[in-house]
Amino acid sequence: MEWFVLRDLLYLIIGLVIGAIVGFLVSRKITKKYLKENPPINEQMIKAMMSGMGRTPSQKQVNQMMKQMNKYM
Repeated sequence: MEWFVLRDLLYLIIGLVIGAIVGFLVSRKITKKYLKENPPINEQMIKAMMSGMGRTPSQKQVNQMMKQMNKYM
């Protein structure tokens, strides 16, 4: 009887570990897809931020900042 209990406990632990790994990978993929479709910052936000600092940004500067932001995503 003890063997069946240990075997069932082992199956439970293996199932939980596999479920956690699969859940992590699925949620990571969904989050990356969401951030790609809906970036947290866009060109208008960068322009507003630079204007708030007292600078008038050129399109080249905005493009450079967008490229840097996308590099880390």
